Amino acid sequence: MNLADRIRTAIFEGDLAPGQRLIEADLCAQLGASRSHVRNALAGLVSEGLVERIPHRGARVRAITLDEAVEFTEIRMVVEGLCAAKAAAAATGDDARRLRSIGDRMRRHLAAGDLLEYSARNRELHSLIQAISGQSAAGDIIERIRGHLARHQVRLALRPGRAAVSLPQHLAIIEAICDHDEDRAESAMRDHLRSVIEALRSAG
Repeated sequence: MNLADRIRTAIFEGDLAPGQRLIEADLCAQLGASRSHVRNALAGLVSEGLVERIPHRGARVRAITLDEAVEFTEIRMVVEGLCAAKAAAAATGDDARRLRSIGDRMRRHLAAGDLLEYSARNRELHSLIQAISGQSAAGDIIERIRGHLARHQVRLALRPGRAAVSLPQHLAIIEAICDHDEDRAESAMRDHLRSVIEALRSAG
């Protein structure tokens, strides 16, 4: 994993929070890298929109507004809808068992009130669907978007009642893919992400 990837991962996982200053000397010490390498990594993350430079103050993690979060989720709706359709066409029996296993674990975590594990299985499910679809370019787009949405997704995942709404949506996606119904899989994924947009707006 290169330096930019390490910083990007820290942003995705919340170790570097929105608005947090990125002091080059501190990053050099934390990451064991030279100042020039850190500066180059930050420049790349600026071009991705994950980091912003403030005149006379250096770099910081860019905070994503609610409107931007909605726009990114609208992109996800199109791209992940495509992945769901492709996954429905490509899924093997083993893929179906893995998908249903994740769905079963999501049920158990929700019943136990373990929202952090539920959220982790949610991410696992979306990643598996993308992998089954074979859409590597789509995966790159989704990965970029995930970093921008990290803060909003964490807030949404822990919102009371949200998991109970999303579980049947995820199960519908799983069953459509397992049934090899491409149109239904795409529609179910789009419906789920449309629901995410509505939840983002109501929480904002």
